[in-house]
Amino acid sequence: MIRVANSTVLRAPIDRVWALLRDFNGHDRWHPAVADSEIERGAPSDKVGCVRAFHLGDGSFLRERLLSLSDVETAFSYCLQDTPIPLLNYVAHVRLVPVTDGDRCFWEWKAQFTAPKGQGAQLAALVGNDIQLAGFQAIRDEVE
Repeated sequence: MIRVANSTVLRAPIDRVWALLRDFNGHDRWHPAVADSEIERGAPSDKVGCVRAFHLGDGSFLRERLLSLSDVETAFSYCLQDTPIPLLNYVAHVRLVPVTDGDRCFWEWKAQFTAPKGQGAQLAALVGNDIQLAGFQAIRDEVE
């Protein structure tokens, strides 16, 4: 099992950041890799079990299922269901925690997956850099 975890502190109140992240179908409005997104079957984007179907900028098509969502814990989890990238058994967790010194928030984004032999390091770098760190920067640009 490959594990990738990154975290950051944003100079923005947790409520403002959570409003952006909790919309499971809103990542096309802030993440630079996502071109478009839609929740299948018209389900609400905060319904556990809903599936978002989306395209990346290169045209790749992916589907992800919302596994958990907690406003109390300001956290959610999701898994990849369909992807052209060999991120097998991919599950990710996103969590925000308030930092009261300066009205900031801590954001942790973790993922675990398996990969074909010899591709683990490359895929870990892709998840860490192109998904997580790029997402941090996009939200930072939006809220700070």
